Amino acid sequence: MAASREAVKKAVQQVRPILSVNHGEARKRALNLYKAWYRQIPYIVMDYDIPKSIQQCRAKLREEFLRHRNVTDIRVIDMLVIKGQMELKESVEIWKQKGHIMRYWKESQDPKPTDFLSKFIQGVN
Repeated sequence: MAASREAVKKAVQQVRPILSVNHGEARKRALNLYKAWYRQIPYIVMDYDIPKSIQQCRAKLREEFLRHRNVTDIRVIDMLVIKGQMELKESVEIWKQKGHIMRYWKESQDPKPTDFLSKFIQGVN
């Protein structure tokens, strides 16, 4: 039993980092991503002509980042940062369409139905 714990502990220690070496560096990368998104929101709102204000978009940005605030694994934080950078590049380069941007608000505005009749009316299986 003790030998298996040692093997697990050794395997966990040998995992190579993706980008960040420690928690502080991962935090810095996440904050830099947040700042980059925050600066680009006015241009995204203007380019995509979405029916949301800049304040609403910034509130949604904050909500998205706070949704992952409990993640402590450095590798997971790095993967989230990489995905966020890809999303930002796609948004800034206008590789997305208006519907892709508006999808961020879909989940918070339309709660999923719980009873049978509501599911039936909305066509949810």
